[in-house]
Amino acid sequence: MPSTILGLDIGGANLKAAIPGGPAVTVPFALWKESDRLPQILAEVCRRFPAFEQLAVTMTGELCDCFPSKRDGVEQILAAVEAIADARPIRVWSTAGKFLTLQAAKTDWRKVAAANWHALATWVGATLAPQGPALLLDLGSTTMDLIPLKDGRPASRGLTDPERLRLGELLYTGVRRTPVCSFWNACPGLAAEFFATTLDVYLILGAIPEDETDTATADGRPATRTHAHARMSRMLGGDGSEIPERETLRLAEQVRDLQWQAIVTAVRTVYEAMNRTVATLITAGSGDWLLHPLREFPEFAAARYCSLSEHLGSAGSSAAPAVAVAHLAQESSL
Repeated sequence: MPSTILGLDIGGANLKAAIPGGPAVTVPFALWKESDRLPQILAEVCRRFPAFEQLAVTMTGELCDCFPSKRDGVEQILAAVEAIADARPIRVWSTAGKFLTLQAAKTDWRKVAAANWHALATWVGATLAPQGPALLLDLGSTTMDLIPLKDGRPASRGLTDPERLRLGELLYTGVRRTPVCSFWNACPGLAAEFFATTLDVYLILGAIPEDETDTATADGRPATRTHAHARMSRMLGGDGSEIPERETLRLAEQVRDLQWQAIVTAVRTVYEAMNRTVATLITAGSGDWLLHPLREFPEFAAARYCSLSEHLGSAGSSAAPAVAVAHLAQESSL
């Protein structure tokens, strides 16, 4: 019998964990603010799962500005994993398409930094698009990955974040953490200040449900429509009692449309680089729902469509890279 494996995806704003064929969780954690607490929070996340015998790890959190460099970030994240592993084997995914030992990952840190997209693409490609050209779109709280696949394997032109940003395969926009002020140049009269995020946009529009316990917001107040209105009001130079709700609704619609335009432009850029050939379109991430209209686009009319939120459930889709490394580690152990 193969050993039980827990997959971990350690990001800058969220920790994700999953076991093959089992539950998956996403836990908000501001790594850039409290990096010293990472071992403690990881241990708490691990206790949510049945006993496991191995850890399969990927990450993006090394880019947090609490770390002097990416290399330091990789080393500190791996040290935190080692601290909670209790001598259990640790395998770290690399953009070379294979797992590395803990020591090898520290040495070859460039290949494990921001490798979670590659793990997801490797597993999803083999599972859902083993033949032909495919496009995987993963929209999360902060970023969107646009990953070409060919015969079940990642076919991205870039491997590192700088390369992928430059080539349009990584887009810094998401459904929760993108500052509304990043759209200021297209919205006259908008404050260039961190008063609200896209979470507030989608709370006001009713696309994301309210959550009184969620305080990962611009002002630390709960993720409710009332507080979202107040935060968006500040973007207009007022407060919740001064700005009518119809104005923050109008602003939310404007930001949604601008974000959608940016997403569509990025998708079409990658589609062009794929010689306009996509046989399978796959969407994933906590913002999977926002991407569903793409299936109706003429470019993808003949493509088979798969949503990971439908394939894995919303929790699995949100934690998809953790699901992926767990499955990849299990399959490589068979």
